Amino acid sequence: MSTPWHILGAGSLGTLWATRLARADVPVRLIVRDATRLQAYQTAGGLTLVEHGEAQLYPVPGETADSDEPIRRLLVACKAYDAEEAVARLAHRLTPDAELILLQNGLGSQDAVAAQVPQARCIFASSTEGAFRDGDWRVVFAGHGYTWLGDAGHPVAPIWLEDLSAAGIPHEWSTDILTRLWRKLALNCAINPLTVLHECRNGGLQQHHCEVATLCAELTELLERCGQPAAAENLRVEVERVIQATAANFSSMYQDVANQRRTEISYLLGHACKVASRHQLNLPHLNQLQQRLIAHLHSLGLPSD
Repeated sequence: MSTPWHILGAGSLGTLWATRLARADVPVRLIVRDATRLQAYQTAGGLTLVEHGEAQLYPVPGETADSDEPIRRLLVACKAYDAEEAVARLAHRLTPDAELILLQNGLGSQDAVAAQVPQARCIFASSTEGAFRDGDWRVVFAGHGYTWLGDAGHPVAPIWLEDLSAAGIPHEWSTDILTRLWRKLALNCAINPLTVLHECRNGGLQQHHCEVATLCAELTELLERCGQPAAAENLRVEVERVIQATAANFSSMYQDVANQRRTEISYLLGHACKVASRHQLNLPHLNQLQQRLIAHLHSLGLPSD
């Protein structure tokens, strides 16, 4: 009997993984916030995956953090600002050989989670898959992407990657996962905050070429100072390519603000500014961008942490 996957977080990526694993007959359990949510989930009868316009229901068993079943494999798919507390509530259920797959945006939350559960192996993940929820317990698969997984302290790939292959989840084991996460963080810092402040799609940043270039120069300096020269390589070219390739899209931070949701600013721009300060690196435009974004969030009545 293969080890069950416990999925923490019923957002778009958590639901996308849960339904594809269930479709491949891999045992899956969905952990929801509380008894009220569990009742709502059970009423819905499971998770629905919408792909190519076709909706399919998967009756994935649901539970709360208080369930008794030990957890050996946990996909942490909640927001970066929720991850540490959510894992702390489950810590007593983790087996001595537990493995956590951390699917958070930005940087900072992964180390906080790992500190909560020192006995567990924490695997960092970075995904470019596109999905969005169009209702409770429903996810629409919007765009094929890739998920990179890695463990900076233990580079040997785990055997359960076979489950991802069976489920049709495109993935690759990366021996330089921190480089990938830093690169993605830099891309997000150069694009997402500006789309919020200029209230535009990604393509709208083509009108703010100088501002983007200045940020890329400072982010490149930061990455090199952090010992991530590979993540810094041709950053500006990559940012401009992403802006062009995703011109019609709204960034995830733009969508959070438009929907009056808390953003992950602390784990993106906030993390970059904090690390720069730790290295005594003066990055005026990056710091100014953070202050502008905080002021903008406050003006909308949204939290800035």
